[in-house]
Amino acid sequence: MSNKTILFDKHVEYKGKIVDFAGWQMPVNYGSQMDEHHQVRKDAGMFDVSHMVIVDLRAENESATIKGFLQYLLANDVAKLKDSGKALYSCMLNENGGVIDDLIVYYLSDDWYRIVINAGTREKDLAWINKQAAAFKVSVKECDDLAMIAVQGPNARAKAFEVLPLDVVEAASPLKRFFGADCGDWFVGRTGYTGEDGFEIMLPESEAVALWDKLAGAGIKPCGLGARDTLRLEAGMNLYGSDMTEQTSPLISGLSWTIAWQPQGRDFIGRSALESEKAEGVQQKLVGLVLEDRGVLRGHQKVILENAEGERVGEGEITSGSFSPSLQKSIALARVPIDIGKTCKVEIRGKLLNAAVVKPVFVRDGQAL
Repeated sequence: MSNKTILFDKHVEYKGKIVDFAGWQMPVNYGSQMDEHHQVRKDAGMFDVSHMVIVDLRAENESATIKGFLQYLLANDVAKLKDSGKALYSCMLNENGGVIDDLIVYYLSDDWYRIVINAGTREKDLAWINKQAAAFKVSVKECDDLAMIAVQGPNARAKAFEVLPLDVVEAASPLKRFFGADCGDWFVGRTGYTGEDGFEIMLPESEAVALWDKLAGAGIKPCGLGARDTLRLEAGMNLYGSDMTEQTSPLISGLSWTIAWQPQGRDFIGRSALESEKAEGVQQKLVGLVLEDRGVLRGHQKVILENAEGERVGEGEITSGSFSPSLQKSIALARVPIDIGKTCKVEIRGKLLNAAVVKPVFVRDGQAL
């Protein structure tokens, strides 16, 4: 049976269309997915992301080092986190360099880090983290008593400040992007998964329903998983299980920038496999596609590379695709040969349609890129 977040009854009350998502009953939309998408791009919308997994890492004793543990566990380097509240995006890899999950880690103090992982990978993530943590004497605690609401859009912060508790407003007001603030029982991160400004608010489940209603009253409209997906795709943000998996490395998933190669002496899980892949020559990359003909780009469609004579010289595959409400065109992320040119073709229902190859970021902060 699917799980329900503490806000499930609110989704039903607000007439959300409920679907199963990673074992959770979640709203895909509350009427018009297109309207919800534009609401976030132009004003402010909110998402129930309480199915995401919040995990606190703390030192078990004086000899424990959470920093050392995370430097081993993650491909990115938490040594970059100097200021309390600073966040870091990273992949967590297996020994073969495949992506177990992507996550955000917040540095709160030397004895306390908070990470947020994906709902669909909860069990394997927690098993992997606990297995690696044992040698470092690090305590791993899932915060299953917390809910999480993402408030996103150009007006999201201003509207949220109208209804958030005063102490939370005072802590969140000065936050720069990709920073979080501990507010006692509440935690606010200036982060998100839409390409727009806003907050991800973690708070006790007992207070989440009241906050949802207050945010709605401030003009922050509920939005579902459908809009969240088109927003993140326009922003060029990877989706786990589609754009990267345990069989694909960050090097071919558009995530090379998340690998901290320096210092050379830092041995993180998957490093040797990535170094071998890099030394042999990376053969693929993740690109953006914009369809020039009529049609809709979808995951697993075949991407065809041709030479000047029209001969087929290579193939790739779309990893994520959809119609872009902001651009009014069909867009996609695709894993293709490294030497792809500026154009390609996509096979849709037996036809080869023309597509432009672009950088894998289409819209950020309301601006088409």
